[in-house]
Amino acid sequence: MKSYIASTLLAVIMTATGWGQQTPALPQSETISITGATLHLGNGEIVENGTVTFTEGTITAIGAGLQGSGRVIDGSGKHVYPGFIAPGKSLGLIEINAVRASNDQDEIGSLIPHVRSVIAYNAESQLVESMRPNGVLLGQITPQGGRISGTSSIVQFDAWNWEDAVVHEDDGIHLHWPGAFRRGRWWMGEPRGFQPNKDYESQKQEVLTFISNSKVYGSGKAEEVNPAFEAMQGLFKGTQTLYLYADGEQEIIDGVTRSKAAGIQKVVLVGGYQAHKITDFLKSHNIPVLVNFTHTLPNLNDDAYDLPYRLPKLLADAGLLVGIQNADASNFQTRNLPFYAGQVVGQGLDKEKALAMISGNTARILGIDDKYGTLETGKSATLFISEGDALDMRGNQLTHAFIDGRELSLETHQTELWKRYMGKYARE
Repeated sequence: MKSYIASTLLAVIMTATGWGQQTPALPQSETISITGATLHLGNGEIVENGTVTFTEGTITAIGAGLQGSGRVIDGSGKHVYPGFIAPGKSLGLIEINAVRASNDQDEIGSLIPHVRSVIAYNAESQLVESMRPNGVLLGQITPQGGRISGTSSIVQFDAWNWEDAVVHEDDGIHLHWPGAFRRGRWWMGEPRGFQPNKDYESQKQEVLTFISNSKVYGSGKAEEVNPAFEAMQGLFKGTQTLYLYADGEQEIIDGVTRSKAAGIQKVVLVGGYQAHKITDFLKSHNIPVLVNFTHTLPNLNDDAYDLPYRLPKLLADAGLLVGIQNADASNFQTRNLPFYAGQVVGQGLDKEKALAMISGNTARILGIDDKYGTLETGKSATLFISEGDALDMRGNQLTHAFIDGRELSLETHQTELWKRYMGKYARE
């Protein structure tokens, strides 16, 4: 019986491995040019009849009407985009929610900045692979759970392991600020709906005390190493970013002011559901916003029905640096990132500005804009070719994709299933 069980488990593992990520591409070996395409630069600009040339993974020439060299790909009638970037997701940390052994997205504890997500990242995850056919080529791999969840890292989605995948290791720490209000626990006899959180002050003080102790730890010579305090030091040195998760006005103001007062140099607001009400405050503190994905419902009964659709535009119109993330959605929904940006176009935002919210803007917010996020000479050739408008699910049809100049396979488990079943119901 034991032998039968062992054989069955081995077969399951081998099958799962067979469905894993495509073999990572080899380094770019020849110059490649894409000619005659519409180039969407990712910084709000567009180039018609453009050519982009890249060698050894780096863009060497880009512009209108340039002569291509090396291997030439005819991009006539097609569109070229920088690779889209997905921040704040646990991609590669969890494969199947119901299988505990495949879930590495959170750890025991509440204040655990020393938990590093990247060392648990599975570069061969099927979920990671499924991002690429929609143009999502990079992501910020972020731990979940707890008040301070841990430390994230930024990776590209074509690698054998996390060491090969990493683009920016340990880029930031993620703090979920306590809520000033919470929903009533009806099962405990509390009224339904939002109620003031009577523990808000004590929860806030717990966070502030931890931050203060971390700063003191870094300013002297501690007798013993404290991994949690040690992990916080980059926030005070300016080498890491604090990603502050907060939605309400009070929580945003408290989180930003108290973090800045504690000596944390770089703060990014994540979520920011009511950020449109305090844009002057955020501008005065130079706070970028990674706003929640648009395919969702209003949080409060008296909110406008279309507030989630319009929120990125409201913040951008106020002069804030805005990116789009989907921290509140399931990992598989990350592949819809371009369509969240397309939703904002439907609310009146310029299409190229919406594109920047998942490319150039996000790269700036994450601190990787020196190499990624836009199509520019000297930057990484991380880009893709689409048959049509990549922000529209009808036009987002990739023909080629490249990460650091390496040409990717766009085959996934989903495309295999599509090929298998596409004709099932067409037969007479």
